[in-house]
Amino acid sequence: MLANRTLVVLACAGVLLTGCTAAGQDTAVEDRSRTAGAASGGEDHGGNSGRAGRSAPEPQAVRPAEIPALGPRTRAAVPEDALQAVVVTGKDADSNRATAVLYEREPGQGWQPASGPWHGHNALKGWTDDHRQGDLRSPVGVFGLTDAGGRLPDPGTELPYDRGPAFRISGRGFEGEPLAGSFDYVVAVNYNRRPGTTPLDWTRPLGAGKGGGIWIHVDHGGPTQGCVSLPRGRMKELLRWLDPAKRPVVVMGDAAALAR
Repeated sequence: MLANRTLVVLACAGVLLTGCTAAGQDTAVEDRSRTAGAASGGEDHGGNSGRAGRSAPEPQAVRPAEIPALGPRTRAAVPEDALQAVVVTGKDADSNRATAVLYEREPGQGWQPASGPWHGHNALKGWTDDHRQGDLRSPVGVFGLTDAGGRLPDPGTELPYDRGPAFRISGRGFEGEPLAGSFDYVVAVNYNRRPGTTPLDWTRPLGAGKGGGIWIHVDHGGPTQGCVSLPRGRMKELLRWLDPAKRPVVVMGDAAALAR
């Protein structure tokens, strides 16, 4: 009887499991388990080998690209349906030199640069969060771009374009530069104005004391009274790029203000 039991155990250890007694099967399986465990470097508590038992890192969701250097407050002010943005940045709050970069995105996608940087000017004394008539500062914020115009013919914009002699200007700027031609092409910035009207509409919803008549126009080589100015060729490029179906906006201010 003992000899038969020994034969059964040996048969189990030799992987001949069919017909093994319960006692012989348990012993053989335990022996084989220990042998396999030693060969594989041990097992974790879950019954898997130590290496295979480690969980793979969770894949990180890719967030849509944001416009660089804009802080959470500024980003939140950009409407969700805006697919074009002109970002105008001044070095500091008192600087009258600015840089513009155009950004575009597809619905549900991240922002991508479309053109720039372009160099131009803003108001003589820099930027402000509380623009007032005559303060010689440009308003900080996010504003719609819905209307255009100028002294010269429409260069091919899809925005409503009001052409007329009222855009003629003369005289000299703060640095003695001639102002002639500055309003050959303009895009109205929707700060304290009524959208959907000519840039020459002087309606001031916030009151006259809050200023207005803020445009993006042709650069004359010096600071402005409150507008943003870009080189003539860039103004024509901007006008051709702006698409009212993409709800364009201008994001403008000094670097520190835009980073909030």
